[in-house]
Parts: sequence; structure tokens; C-alpha cells
Amino acid sequence: MKTIIVATDFSPGASNATVYASKFASATGAKIILFHIFHMSIHALNARLQASEMDELMIISKKKLLEKANKFSVDYKIEVITAWCMGDFQEELQKIINSTQADIVVMGMAARSIEQDLLGNTTTAAVHSLKFPILAVPVNAVYKGLTTMLFACDITRGVHKKILEKVKNIAIGLGSTIEIFHVDTKISQLEHQQKDSGILETFEDGLNGTSHYYRNIESNTIIEAIQDEITNINADLLIMVPYKYGFWGSMIHRSKTTMMASKSEIPLLSIPL
Repeated sequence: MKTIIVATDFSPGASNATVYASKFASATGAKIILFHIFHMSIHALNARLQASEMDELMIISKKKLLEKANKFSVDYKIEVITAWCMGDFQEELQKIINSTQADIVVMGMAARSIEQDLLGNTTTAAVHSLKFPILAVPVNAVYKGLTTMLFACDITRGVHKKILEKVKNIAIGLGSTIEIFHVDTKISQLEHQQKDSGILETFEDGLNGTSHYYRNIESNTIIEAIQDEITNINADLLIMVPYKYGFWGSMIHRSKTTMMASKSEIPLLSIPL
């Protein structure tokens, strides 16, 4: 992993995500692109400020972003550059992704609220819409290394080799152990499918060189089962692959995604196909 985009609006959640990403970058030798979308406040618009006054607000915003970048560069001894934009968040973020060939986007996740469960937020909207790896970092998450990663996936459908390659690269780079975790309504049926389909061989080939193991459990409540397993193995990172159909189809529903990201105390890495 060479390039990490960190989206910030200078909120507590975004600031914590920047700290988390900076420590991660320091451990992996990656550089950070600190990305900020500037929006003129409703108060400024209502005040009908002159063009010169609006320009001043933009200058202040750019200066603040640069100061943050310099601070994190010095504090964590990493390369940090800035990307300041105006416009639609997802459109501008996609442009930065394309132009920089970044590996991952890191975004903060605010504390859970009723409004967030019902409406989602910028982070869950990005996870839901962008076809790019996004790391959602809870507001209270602290980077202490990534010793144990919980890879929650639908084993019965298999996982694309490109996704396995991304997981493998992270694990090898940080010396992490991976638990491949699957929840199914009927474990006996799952075990039979694994033996007949060669699915495990695909995982073994894709994760060759990593320390990994498998765990299957029977449950009708996916979210709760994943949360319990995070606690059981003291996981540092949750990895998920959004699917669009089947038993795991509920994972891409905004309310479910929001619930998983906001209720968890560890970061959630979403790797879409």
C-alpha cells in the first residue's frame, strides 16, 4: 500500500481518522493525500458576502488544510500532501482516486445516532456508492497495529482473487493473522458446499503466505454474530465485501451498513467488487 486518501471536514471523527491513517502510514511507509471539500456555509450565503470576502474564506480553508497536513507530516514522519476542492463530494473524491492511483480511502465515522441509522452519513454513502476500498474509522478507534483481522465474507459465493490479493497485501505488510468468518443458517449445508466446490482451495491460493484460519457459525443474525466474533478474537480490523444478492445481500442496505460501521469500535474496511 503506497497511497492513502484521507477525507476530512475537520470534525472530531475526521480528525481521529486522520490520526489513525497517519499511524498506519507510518507503519507501512505509505503517503497520505489529505482531501477536503470546501462548502460555503449557509450563513455566508445568506449574508450575500462580496466575492472578495468569499475568496478570503476559501484562502482560510486552504491554509487550515495545509497546516493540518504539515502537522501530521512532522508528527508521524510521513509524506502528506493536500487536495482541496469545491463541488460534489463523491465526484471530486473519484477524480482524486483516479488521478493519484490511490490504494484506499480513509473516512471518519461519527458516533451512532438515530438520524444516522435512518439517513446514513457521508461515509456510509461513500461505502454504498463508490467502487473502491474504504476504511471507516469510528470516532473512538485507536491505532495499535493490526495484529488480528476479521474477514467476514460469504464463503459459499467465493471471493474474487483481486479482493483476496488486497487482503493478503495488508496482512503480509503488517504481519497480521486473518480469521475468515462466515455466518450461515445451516452449517451442515455450508460444510458440504465447501468440500464439493473447491472454494477453500481458492482462498488458500489467494491468501498464500499469510497466517489465516477459518471459522463458520450458524446464526440468523449476521450483524450480531460478527460483533460477537470481533469481541471473541479481539479483532483490530473488520473486512467486508458488499454483495448485491443472497443471504448476505442485506449488507449493502444503507441501514445495515451504517449499523455495522457505527456500532463497531474497530475500523471497517469495505472492499467492493
